[in-house]
Amino acid sequence: MSDSKHSAFDAPLFGRLLRYTKPYFGVVILALITVLGLAIFGALRPKVLQLAMDENIEQKFQPGFLKYMLWMFILLFLEVVSNLCFIYSASWLGQSVVRDIRIKLFNHILGFKMKYFDNSSVGVLLTRTVTDMERIADIFGEGLFMIFSDILKMLVVGTVMFYMNWKLSVIAFFTLPVILIATKIFQKYMKKAFEEVRNEVANLNSFVQERLTGMKIVQIFAREAIESTRFRAINDRHKKGWIKTVWYNSVFFPVAELLSSITLGTIIWLGGLHTVFEQTASVGDLAAFIMMVPMMFRPLHQIANKFNTLQMGMVAADRVFKVLDTQSNIEDRGMTQLDNFNGNIEFKAVHFSYIPSEPVLKGVSFKVNSGQTIAIVGSTGAGKTTIINLLNRFYDIDNGTITFDGVDITSVTLKSLRSQVAIVLQDVFLFADSILNNITLGDSSISESEVAHAAKQIGIHEFICSLPDGYHFNVKERGAMLSAGQRQLIAFLRAYITNPKVLILDEATASIDSYSEELIQQATKTITKGRTSIVIAHRLATIQKADTILVMDSGEIVEKGSHAELLANEGGPYSKLYQAQFLDSEASI
Repeated sequence: MSDSKHSAFDAPLFGRLLRYTKPYFGVVILALITVLGLAIFGALRPKVLQLAMDENIEQKFQPGFLKYMLWMFILLFLEVVSNLCFIYSASWLGQSVVRDIRIKLFNHILGFKMKYFDNSSVGVLLTRTVTDMERIADIFGEGLFMIFSDILKMLVVGTVMFYMNWKLSVIAFFTLPVILIATKIFQKYMKKAFEEVRNEVANLNSFVQERLTGMKIVQIFAREAIESTRFRAINDRHKKGWIKTVWYNSVFFPVAELLSSITLGTIIWLGGLHTVFEQTASVGDLAAFIMMVPMMFRPLHQIANKFNTLQMGMVAADRVFKVLDTQSNIEDRGMTQLDNFNGNIEFKAVHFSYIPSEPVLKGVSFKVNSGQTIAIVGSTGAGKTTIINLLNRFYDIDNGTITFDGVDITSVTLKSLRSQVAIVLQDVFLFADSILNNITLGDSSISESEVAHAAKQIGIHEFICSLPDGYHFNVKERGAMLSAGQRQLIAFLRAYITNPKVLILDEATASIDSYSEELIQQATKTITKGRTSIVIAHRLATIQKADTILVMDSGEIVEKGSHAELLANEGGPYSKLYQAQFLDSEASI
């Protein structure tokens, strides 16, 4: 992302982040005004104290003392109001910027190719869209403006100090270069430490998310102890990363505090001598300097502390922008709308590979006419599911052409293309939501009555009504409250309600009970009627009525025809598959 990965501050990255504040220019100005107020009001209080000490307390002159105390109260009140406005406006700005970046990031991720998700960890992406975003918000709420406020306060206080008594000011300014050099070194090492921490946080999120999702596998194979050991190792690396930041803090802040205390003690000592013996400093000057030295040095401590926050935010921003800069989107340059799509599909010499030089499809060609049902069979890895992925343009082909009604799918808009195709997969994914919302997927144009009517047509209305709350039954995460067969039925209804021109069934009847299979077969008859259908199945008994059956092997179509035609070819690939399944069925009886 940046050429200065290990520099203390990445200016180009910071500039890119600041561009997101343009829509909120007014809030930025408000924050800057309140920062200015904080610096001025804070610096004026010691000056008022100095005047009160010299003109009233030291001279034992009471008239006018109340006036200075009133000014002290007014300045303190204005400082509190400025601080309140500053904290609110800076935090509001941070959350607004993060909202915009998060929406942009999520929309960007929505357009990624499936290949990106094949090679990326869900836990890492979760960290980018949630945890890293909060760190970016802290840049504005606790980092950027706070640092600017502290620097401005130091400049204003330093100017007032020099104006009041330049000799005492020199003592205070003498240790500043040492602290600034120490701060620079501190920032450099903290950036490296925070990069390590963020890496380990992403690893933790990824590891925990995967193990929670696959907990059944962990327990089935008694992997608890092994996974616990692996988690302990990742957690130890995470702890070591944080310990580094603690170590740097434990070194820097005591040193900075020691220098501050030495400076204050020196000012009190020398300032007292000047006041008593040389009369080059007044009692008011000494009192004001005692008040201003902490105001001068405390911002330095805070700058270092807030820079930690800024560094964490910058590291998080770097990670988020890397995802935003990832060019893994399917190019949606098509202009054609499939409004009058009839359902004719054709593959013409299609070549495809997930990994270069490792072809999955090798010149596949076939045609499906409108309303026909075509079945694809073959061994695992033959390329059956790949054909489905290419129909939806989840991946782009290497060579060849795929057409819908004679139109190349690359010239069709993605939304128009995918709105014509519905898929029912073997592994049905359901969101932790109601059955109704899992069917409509948030489409407000589909009413509950329409869903119920569609459910009656495919014969699953009674099943849904038998559940608690019916269509409003919450299936929990990934549909855990339903059986595999019930999830398949919901998937059928979800596909049917969209009224697609093309229906794809990918092992839709695999691994389900006989009762659910009967309902699914009934639903299949209804849902495929009048539609172009592509069925992928290992169980050949489910595809005997298909108009055409394609037999695939190693990415090529090795046989094509109806069930009867393929069986007539004794010794052919389909006949061998059928005989093998038939014998297996007899053996299991």
